[in-house]
Amino acid sequence: MNHRAATGIVFFTSALVLVIEIVAGRLMAPYVGVSLEAFTGIIGTVLAGIALGSAVGGNLADTGKPRQLIGTCLVLGGAFTWLSVPIVALVGPGMNSSPGSIILLTFLAFFAPTALLSAISPMVAKLRLDSLEETGAVMGNLSAAGTVGALLGTFGTGFILLGLLPIRTIIYIIGGMLVVGGVASRVFWSDSGESSRTVRPDPKLMSVALVAGVASLGTGSPCDYETDYTCARVIADEDLAGGRSLILDQVRHAHVDLDDPSHLELRYASLFGAVIDSEPEGRLDVLHVGGGGFSVPRYVSATRPGSTNVVLELDEGLVAIAEAELGLGDVENLDIRIGDARLALPDLTTAAFDVIVGDAFGGDVVPWALTTREAVSEYRRLLRPGGVYVLNVIDGNESRFARAQLATLSEQFEFVGVILPLERTVRSFNHVIMASDQPFGDIGPLSEAGELLDGAAVVDYIGDAGILTDNFAPAEQLKE
Repeated sequence: MNHRAATGIVFFTSALVLVIEIVAGRLMAPYVGVSLEAFTGIIGTVLAGIALGSAVGGNLADTGKPRQLIGTCLVLGGAFTWLSVPIVALVGPGMNSSPGSIILLTFLAFFAPTALLSAISPMVAKLRLDSLEETGAVMGNLSAAGTVGALLGTFGTGFILLGLLPIRTIIYIIGGMLVVGGVASRVFWSDSGESSRTVRPDPKLMSVALVAGVASLGTGSPCDYETDYTCARVIADEDLAGGRSLILDQVRHAHVDLDDPSHLELRYASLFGAVIDSEPEGRLDVLHVGGGGFSVPRYVSATRPGSTNVVLELDEGLVAIAEAELGLGDVENLDIRIGDARLALPDLTTAAFDVIVGDAFGGDVVPWALTTREAVSEYRRLLRPGGVYVLNVIDGNESRFARAQLATLSEQFEFVGVILPLERTVRSFNHVIMASDQPFGDIGPLSEAGELLDGAAVVDYIGDAGILTDNFAPAEQLKE
């Protein structure tokens, strides 16, 4: 095998391994969420596939026929890449966001294609090594080609591909490239290394690829929309004509009533509305950290005419969905700023807001960078005297993350409170947390919505919880 062909194959397969790794997180997100634990599980499992594939590929290169094996691995790699779609669709609904589920689903869907493609590099190296005198140069060049390919796969997927194509389309293309490349390899490379058109693709091998391709194309998608960050669906209510629910990665994130923007159905959203209602009468300037379904900006616009809403939203695709299906066009004096909220905070004017609403989530966890002492100092700077910061935190069991968030807020705000549901599940529930430099106003009847803990009660609830900082904010690990 000549230098150019060897370098090209290693570059190509290494790039696709990294494309598969990144795409895996997006394909699995509707079932295991988007979190540090999800990324960790995926990266670790893919690395295990790379390690095993490299070891097995090296042994096969010494005992088998590397030229035929390269083509076989390419075709099977493409077939198993296609099969990841039906595997995730079939097994995913039974999974959750636990590390065990993440690793298991990644293993079932992506371990095989990763291992198969990783087995190719040592086979190529075997074919390139004509003598021991050039071992260092050959291995160094192939390693460099693989690394450059991995870099291209990483940057190209994260910065370009995910913004251009749906996840499944990327998977179909990857599988197709591998199958075609494998067929070409087997047809044009004979065992002796001379070009030959007498070799034909293995019918059994092609049957496997065909079945995998049909299964992949025949698997329905759980998404109505695929944004840069999430799989989204909008579901119409059966008993409310204007009711729409926004589902992000299998989690109901928002509900809007197209006919009545003052109707907030979800418990946490209705409590947001109650906190906003407790502010003095008149127009308000409200900062929303996270837009989601934009139900709260619609509420503010409807109930406080003349108010302004500044929304920091990471996902531009959600804005488009809200404009198309969730009545976002009804909101007046709306300023939506696309990008990472933490990066946008320093650019906002000091003491510019009466209310800050925290409704940003990655899966069911508040992004850690928005929870820390440093972020809280920004919220404190942006609030006017008497203003209130209210946010939703999902936690359960000992509520370690929610209590740490309360501890962090109490360090910089004199008055901190949390509204808890009267009936609390062990697994998870909404903590509507408030912070202000003045006592809270009348939040309205809480007999059905929950129990307000403030003063000494919230101090007892916080207990020995630690402060979250930019240096240490294990949000996913604290959350139950």
